[in-house]
Amino acid sequence: MELKVNGRKTPFDGEKLQELLARFDLDPDAQGVAVAVNGEVVARAEWRARALRDGDAVEIVRAVQGG
Repeated sequence: MELKVNGRKTPFDGEKLQELLARFDLDPDAQGVAVAVNGEVVARAEWRARALRDGDAVEIVRAVQGG
């Protein structure tokens, strides 16, 4: 399937959001990470079970410190 991840077309052969996050080396327990699928924020508790479908738009946001 093909997803749009942070605005870029991305081929993906998994099924779940957690698999996609692992592909980007994101630990599901890491602090400072938020995820939305098709404009809807996905609660961290749902990351493991959330299924993805062809064409989904996924936004992954990481908080960073700085000034």
